[in-house]
Amino acid sequence: MTPWPPAPHDTPFPVENLPYGVFSAADGRPRIGVAIGDHVLEVGPVARSRGLSFADLLFGSTLNPLMAAGPGTWRAARAEITSWLTDPAHRAAVEPHLLRRDAVTSHLPFEVADYVDFYSSEHHATNVGRIFRPGSEPLTPNWRHLPIGYHGRAGTVIVSGTPVARPAGQRKGPSDPAPAFGPSTRLDIEAEVGFVVGVPSDLGRPVPVSGFRDHVFGVCLVNDWSARDIQAWETVPLGPFLGKSFATSVSPWVVPLEALEPARVPPPVRDPAVLPYLDDAGESWALDLALEIRINGHVVSRPPFAPMYWTGAQQLAHLTVNGASLRTGDLYASGTVSGPERDQRGCLLELTWSGTEPLEFPDGTRRTFLEDGDEVTITATAPGPGGVRLGLGEVTGRVMPSPAGPPERR
Repeated sequence: MTPWPPAPHDTPFPVENLPYGVFSAADGRPRIGVAIGDHVLEVGPVARSRGLSFADLLFGSTLNPLMAAGPGTWRAARAEITSWLTDPAHRAAVEPHLLRRDAVTSHLPFEVADYVDFYSSEHHATNVGRIFRPGSEPLTPNWRHLPIGYHGRAGTVIVSGTPVARPAGQRKGPSDPAPAFGPSTRLDIEAEVGFVVGVPSDLGRPVPVSGFRDHVFGVCLVNDWSARDIQAWETVPLGPFLGKSFATSVSPWVVPLEALEPARVPPPVRDPAVLPYLDDAGESWALDLALEIRINGHVVSRPPFAPMYWTGAQQLAHLTVNGASLRTGDLYASGTVSGPERDQRGCLLELTWSGTEPLEFPDGTRRTFLEDGDEVTITATAPGPGGVRLGLGEVTGRVMPSPAGPPERR
């Protein structure tokens, strides 16, 4: 019989977490659930049996209707589900709808409306500046004044576990006389944290920093796959395009913002002072998340999220300050998460210093950038109430050969 509550104390998915996802069992029908311990609870049938007003939002193949309902419904649903999984009086109604997580298939948890990626780690931006502009100021003049970002491709956001084909495109090295076409030889990862928008906003009405919790439903993990050679050639004078748009992987579980309240910490000192619309004094959403990156099972980095210069609330304020509207299902990501130490860097570009310092694994293999067959897994945890750790799940992807053929090594 399943223990009650159905989660050991040391699980990344205790009752204090309850992340939402979409899964299917043997019948292949997608349904909404929450992760609890080693199980997933299909929440719709239990909500309907209790005659809850929001029960219909918990049926279907996407979280979008629930996300659009707003904070009042989010809090009510979370409180209800918590009571089901802690009060033994609900056990008989709940237990038939618990399934082992290792026996189900995860799906993309929400329909992605738009995707925006930021560049908000000072350590990452500084390292990248030193790699590409040695001897010059590593940060661009605007970096400490605004959260830099670019618009990505919503249609290529994929759920964890989906294979990633090596992209092909134009490349031109510094000494090449002309560009050539072929598979990327510098395929990279970027470990990031994603914010999922629930409540839309009106065109022409900016969302203030204080509106973060009114619009953002929850948090997931992101791997923003990057073809560095394609990116380097195309990013003049505009921003990332084909070097980024081929795939962005997300974790299958969206942790409610409410669950991350215990993880809030003071933000880093901003110098110079930010403009008023970015001032988050008293409303900071810096989060004490601990990320871990593994390549083929080997831990290569443990980036800390707390030092990120720009928070999710500031990113949302900047994203909308020109009047751009939000839609349910918008996803925006933090940008690569890197810390001050070498083993805290969030991408291979930094970890290998643009390929000049290969990573060496315990099995004797070495990497500068990703090889076909490599599997990358990013995980993260956050502090919860009473000393528990909350897991954000994982985002995993395996590199598959390019349809254009094997890359020509240089």
